[in-house]
Amino acid sequence: MNERGETRRRLLEAARLYLVIGGLDGGKRLATTVAQAIEGGVGIVQLREKERRGSFLLAAARVVREVCARSGALFILNDLPALALAVGADGVHLGQEDIPVDLARRIVGPDLLIGLSTHSPEQVEAAQRAPVDYIGVGPVHQTPTKPGRPAVGLELVGHAARTSRLPFFAIGGIDPDNVAEVARAGARRVAVVRAIAAAADPGQAAARLLAALNGEVGVGGRT
Repeated sequence: MNERGETRRRLLEAARLYLVIGGLDGGKRLATTVAQAIEGGVGIVQLREKERRGSFLLAAARVVREVCARSGALFILNDLPALALAVGADGVHLGQEDIPVDLARRIVGPDLLIGLSTHSPEQVEAAQRAPVDYIGVGPVHQTPTKPGRPAVGLELVGHAARTSRLPFFAIGGIDPDNVAEVARAGARRVAVVRAIAAAADPGQAAARLLAALNGEVGVGGRT
C-alpha cells in the first residue's frame, strides 16, 4: 500500500458522515450540493447513479472527484470498480449482488477503498473476512431509495457495533430526528441520501446531522 492508500484509510477512520448522492444535473447543481455538504461536515461522498450511465456518469464522476479533491473529502463510486479506478476515485462501494469483492480488489489494487453493503448478521460477519475497508449496515428504516429492501432496525446496528472490526456506517432513512437513536444503538458513523441531497440547505442539514450524531442535539430537538 502506498502513501495515498494510507491517507485514504486515515480519512475513512475519521469520517462520521457519508453522503450518497445521484448525478442530479451532472454539473453546477451537483457540484454546489456536494461542496455545501462537505462544508457542513460530510467526510465521504458516494456517487450512486443507477439509471444514467455512459457520458453522463463519467461527467458527474469528474465533478464529484474535483469537489472532493479540493476539500479533502473521500470520493467513492458505486458499483463500478474499473470506472472508479479510471476516474481517480478513492474507492468503490458494492452491494451484495454486485461484482464479488475479491474480483473488485484485483481490479482496483491495494490502495483504493472498497465498501460493502450488509443487511444481516451473517453478511456483517462475512465482510470481516473479505478484502473490504468498511461496511454499510442497513437499511435501518424503510426508505424509497431501496425499494423492496426490508428495514433491519436498530438490532443490526448494535450487532455491528459489538462485532465489526471494520468501520461501519448505519444507513437507511436516517435524518436529524432519528440519528441520535442510531448513535445510541452503537453507530459512530452514518450514511444518508435524502436528508442532505434533498435539503434546501445541504450544508445546514449536514451540520444538524453531525451535531445530533455527536450528541449535541437529542431526538426531537431536545438538548
